[in-house]
Amino acid sequence: MSWLRQQFKQLLRHPSAVAGLVVIGGLLCLAIYAVLAIPYSEAIRLWRGGEGIWDDSPRNALPAWVNFWPGVNLPETIIVNAGSAAGKSEDTGGVKAVKVALPFDYQYDDFPSEVTIFFEAKFDQRRPQVSLLWLTPDNREIALGERGLSARERYSVSLDQRLTARFGGQTPEVGLFADPAAGEATVLKGRYELVANVLLFEEASDIDAKLVVYGKVSGVAGTDDRRRDLWLALLWGTPVALAFGLLAAAGSIFTTLIIAAIGVWYGRWVDAVIQRITELNAILPALPILILIGTFYSRSIWVMLGVIILLGIFSLGIKSYRAIFLQVRDLPYIEAARAYGAGNRRIIFRYMVPRIVPVLVPQFVLLIPSLVFLEAALAILGLGDPVLPTWGKVLNDAFQSGALYKGYYHTVLMPAFFLMLTGFGFAMLGYALDRIFNPRLRTE
Repeated sequence: MSWLRQQFKQLLRHPSAVAGLVVIGGLLCLAIYAVLAIPYSEAIRLWRGGEGIWDDSPRNALPAWVNFWPGVNLPETIIVNAGSAAGKSEDTGGVKAVKVALPFDYQYDDFPSEVTIFFEAKFDQRRPQVSLLWLTPDNREIALGERGLSARERYSVSLDQRLTARFGGQTPEVGLFADPAAGEATVLKGRYELVANVLLFEEASDIDAKLVVYGKVSGVAGTDDRRRDLWLALLWGTPVALAFGLLAAAGSIFTTLIIAAIGVWYGRWVDAVIQRITELNAILPALPILILIGTFYSRSIWVMLGVIILLGIFSLGIKSYRAIFLQVRDLPYIEAARAYGAGNRRIIFRYMVPRIVPVLVPQFVLLIPSLVFLEAALAILGLGDPVLPTWGKVLNDAFQSGALYKGYYHTVLMPAFFLMLTGFGFAMLGYALDRIFNPRLRTE
């Protein structure tokens, strides 16, 4: 313990180590929070979407903190709910007329991205009929048309081509909020109201309405083209990336270290077989093998992790460790251990391997970000786990949807920032550890 405290104090003398520890500590805290706040099954369910999970979320929205920039006042999503059979109603000859009013204030400098109305109707045989009216702050009334309602009805106002024609080619979300007195498309701020006049033809019939005026900013990290909150993927991508990097690095490096020690200690044909396998593995292209496995067998992140560990066990690092172990094998304390009858296993695991573990630590730390980038690269190539929300999956989805060409840069910059932050943190820490444990780089 005293040795560890001494090494930690020496580590804190390096500013790069402090910066790296702060970054890695922040990522670990984020990973722990992600696992505790959003259970694994819930994260998978949310990322897959479906069942109306993201119906109230805007598409390709920027992060909400963009509005903190001076002069920026982009719209946020406005949701107006009406209770079951809300509003005024009157019964005439068995037909019940219900008036549902959905008012809201709009004080933003830009137009919304979409406008959608959701209906839930309860009826037996005869479908309710609804007539929609849009009221503007300057007392104009815009008829949105009439329609029969099914049990679940979604009326996307923004996709109504009849309204586009009535607004002279302007999209409905612009025409409904534009100031007609202005020379160019300018938002008319004030109180708007959607009025739904509903006819219910059965006594037990009922209706619920919800108006969603989609904004252009949402959440901490914005949304993607499937309306999913990117913060979910960035948050859960942290434990996935760190776990993948740590497990792959630990599994490959420590197994390689033990195999090198076994080869040196037993020598002869054991060492020869290990060296030949290492040389054969060195010429195998790792990335094409991973691509083949992901294409023809499985894209599971755990399968990829296992293959990476297997390919990394007999890496060229065995030859470096072998050179060190050849020197360690002839040290006096090894000869003393053999003299008092220590077994082969005890000598390997108790006296040889711990001898070079300090030299191994910087390599272990520096290997983690490269494996994190490898997992992200596989995801970008379309070979990532189709279930897990990861940073690489966000980049792949952004590429597939043409986000950069459409100007949705946040869908690329946000995961790229986390990848660069991870690489920066482990690189700074590994650089400092190398200066501490590498005798050729020590300054003290």
